[in-house]
Amino acid sequence: MSDTRTDTRRGIWLMILTMFIFAMQDGISRHLAGEYNVIMIVMIRYWFFAAFVLTVSARKAGSIANAARTRQPGLQVFRGLLLAAEVCVMVLAFTLLGLIESLAIFASYPLIVAALSGPVLGEQVGPRRWAAISVGFVGVLIMLQPGLKVFSPAAFIALTSATMFALYSLLTRYAARQDSAATSFFWTGVAGAAGMTVVGIWFWEPMTGRDWLWMAALCVSGATGHYLLIRVYELAEASAVQPFAYFQLAFASVIGVSVFGESIEPNIAFGVFLVIAAGLFTLWRARVREG
Repeated sequence: MSDTRTDTRRGIWLMILTMFIFAMQDGISRHLAGEYNVIMIVMIRYWFFAAFVLTVSARKAGSIANAARTRQPGLQVFRGLLLAAEVCVMVLAFTLLGLIESLAIFASYPLIVAALSGPVLGEQVGPRRWAAISVGFVGVLIMLQPGLKVFSPAAFIALTSATMFALYSLLTRYAARQDSAATSFFWTGVAGAAGMTVVGIWFWEPMTGRDWLWMAALCVSGATGHYLLIRVYELAEASAVQPFAYFQLAFASVIGVSVFGESIEPNIAFGVFLVIAAGLFTLWRARVREG
């Protein structure tokens, strides 16, 4: 009993550290994408990520061949390509809308997952969860402010990213019915890197020495963040640590304000409050149903 509590506590602190690293990664992505082509930046990031994925997957599955073995190759390749495209869309949103507003809108993705879990996975979504989803999307509308400042194509880019990531999450859960986590992780990195290379090589631009250092920091932070996230889920149940994923928005807000001169508008703050409250409620309901 004591060990379980200790592991959960360690998992929570590790999740907070992971979200800090991911927020730093988002800040570096925004800087580089503001100077160079988004597709090239994501392509280089995926090269490093694929190397990390191959190492981790081979260790967990026993070999790369074991990790690559799947009964649903089409689904796995599509998942990998979808996530790579989502990363491109999100980084583009950073450059057009800023870190704070982009991640505020992106925070709605757990609600999209809950809303789509019925038609995509055949899961039952009860009236309480539908009520929470509705409240969360009211929060999104408050952030978008139809007819006012935030209601722009850039806001829809961030919302598109959230929808793409929600679909990726649902397909990952669907793929888990037949494939191991190591196999899904393998195809996430390899398919994404292959797809980004085919497209991204045509968008190559020379980078300065200083920005190559930032690129190296981006790659290392990405691999470190994903490694720590794996450790988090080894230490604690997902339902116990998932609420602390919202710390990424808090850390990114500090970076957005202090580094990029962004501001936190009242409608963004209130909308985020509703989205996070609704998201935490859906997580709690899921845990109650599983328990």
